Amino acid sequence: MVASQSQGGVSIRGLRFRYDRGFAIEVARLDVAAGEQVLLAGASGCGKSTLLHLISGIESPETGSILIGGTDMCALSGSARDTFRGRHVGMVFQTFQLLQGFTALENVMLSLMLGAPTLDQPRGRAEAALERLGMRDLHAPVERLSVGQQQRVAVARAVVTEPSVVLADEPTASLDPANAEAAVELIRSAARVAGAALVVTSHDPALRSVFTRTVDVEQFGVAADTAGGGAAR
Repeated sequence: MVASQSQGGVSIRGLRFRYDRGFAIEVARLDVAAGEQVLLAGASGCGKSTLLHLISGIESPETGSILIGGTDMCALSGSARDTFRGRHVGMVFQTFQLLQGFTALENVMLSLMLGAPTLDQPRGRAEAALERLGMRDLHAPVERLSVGQQQRVAVARAVVTEPSVVLADEPTASLDPANAEAAVELIRSAARVAGAALVVTSHDPALRSVFTRTVDVEQFGVAADTAGGGAAR
């Protein structure tokens, strides 16, 4: 088992993002401590995924700062932000976004080679990440795997670079209640082992009882021409 060197969490200050449709997200303050696990909750369309994309640097705000492990994502250029994200931010997408035609092992190894090329033993690290999550057939093309197996590959890919933070966008949206509970526990356990902060978005009210801290994203939504914003610890 490879020891994690993940440090830091997420710190947002004075964030503002404007949509074209006359709606904005404003976050005066939001902190997620190193190793903390937080649920971003709210109805569909309230801005949960957008906030996750802002934290990851996929989207850029009009104003504000987003620190991950002490580095301000908003101050980085496009290429530098991409490099930083690959090394320090693990992402679990709702649709997994695995590379078809590649094996489970190759998908995870590519994440290492592209996101953290300075880490040694990429094959061994990828194998260990998959095996910790219960994957046995590492050489099967991902399109031949079950949905549950594909999710394990996606989670392994997210944590193998030893990120500071793992972001999971609606990971239970297409799952029945029993599988949804298992999927969330899989992600939480993997982030815990990696020593990473975890931020999960969901509109499923059942997940509120799973996380010790829930942030309602609807508090951050404002009319685009309105001043002010929400704050959360």
